Amino acid sequence: MAKKRLLREYYELCDGGVCHDLLTEREKKLAKEGKATFLTGVMQKCDTVNGNGRIYPRSILEKEIKNYKKIVDERRALGELDHPDDSVINLKNASHMVIDIWMDGDSVMGKVQVLGTPAGQVLKALVDAGVKLGISSRGLGSTKEKDGKTMVEDDFQLICFDFVSEASTPGAYLDISEGLERQLNNVVTKSDRINRALNELF
Repeated sequence: MAKKRLLREYYELCDGGVCHDLLTEREKKLAKEGKATFLTGVMQKCDTVNGNGRIYPRSILEKEIKNYKKIVDERRALGELDHPDDSVINLKNASHMVIDIWMDGDSVMGKVQVLGTPAGQVLKALVDAGVKLGISSRGLGSTKEKDGKTMVEDDFQLICFDFVSEASTPGAYLDISEGLERQLNNVVTKSDRINRALNELF
């Protein structure tokens, strides 16, 4: 199997990045009071050819979303502005937190809360100014060629979702840091590894 690389995919959030119709009453109230900003939209897609021909099979994304949901439920699903060339989420650069994630057909949908951190304030200012932002997954995995397409293999591990400026249409951009190779146990906790092992059994 090929060595793992840092894989990054870009998507545009729905309707300019804000879909308040998917918010709970409490979230709507917080947003109206100016105490919180929430963004909802497409985070990733399965069985869909990206601009470079890369495909994430449904079984792989469903498994990783199930794993990531545990991190979401523990309120640890943080992300950054732009993509660092690293597989580690830096707390000092955290701008948002994923508070819900689910599958909807071929799409991975998510709900994000903008944090009151310095990076979060930048993100909120961009949102308030109407800047169209993209959401980008960051993960570790290997790929293989099959029928002229690049398939993501089942060792893929989703790390986080970052906000980026590059996206303009779903799947239009791709960036792979070829030189970055990380071992799975460098970016997940013992608890995460146990959860992943249990998910494989059930």
